Amino acid sequence: MVEWYHSVYSRARKIEGAAQRVQEDTIKFSRIMEGLGTSLIESIMILVQFIPILFGLSIGIPIFFFGDWEYGLIAGALIWSLGGTVFLVALGWILRLVGVEYDLQKKEAAYRKLLVIAEDDDTIRPKTIEELFDDVRSIHFLSYIRYLYFNVGRIAYLQANVLSAYVFLAPAIVAGVVTLGVMQQIIRAFGRVEGSMQYLLKAWPTIIELLSVYKRLREFEAQIKLAEESFDEAKRV
Repeated sequence: MVEWYHSVYSRARKIEGAAQRVQEDTIKFSRIMEGLGTSLIESIMILVQFIPILFGLSIGIPIFFFGDWEYGLIAGALIWSLGGTVFLVALGWILRLVGVEYDLQKKEAAYRKLLVIAEDDDTIRPKTIEELFDDVRSIHFLSYIRYLYFNVGRIAYLQANVLSAYVFLAPAIVAGVVTLGVMQQIIRAFGRVEGSMQYLLKAWPTIIELLSVYKRLREFEAQIKLAEESFDEAKRV
């Protein structure tokens, strides 16, 4: 990515925030992708390890809603995980978290650029710097509020998550067909399987940041393309 940006930087350098896009956003994008990829592999390995264990423990045990179906606990974990993921994705979309993160980075870039210029140019008006800082502060306050609402919903789901295994095992517990030891084994295995299925849910704050970086880089590339088209048009004229 950086090598390509270098090859077109003669035209890209005039775009607002070009240095930040090339130096900061590219490495941030790479690190986030690396972290998400590692977490995905870990989740898959846990599923491969614990799904057979959960399947073996749940045979012959009545499960809430699924009855005696042998895949009831696995299906229940999948449905609960998908429901939570959809809930958080919808909450993030309603709160427009990707847009807030994008605006935050954009305003911080403008503020930082003027601070750098002011290091060598004492004619920069302090009022201009203060105005830019006010923009940065206001978007940070908005970000704090939006993420507060998001985290309230996220933590509420994760707290309810603790009870999900007991809800699915309720018929077996009431009927007394499962011993305490077996129940604890099932709950531990269910928790590992469920936790791995909640990969997107747990990584969603990081995915929001990734989408924001992706949006900034795509906008930057679109502006480079426009600059190249304008350059080619000027050459033809």
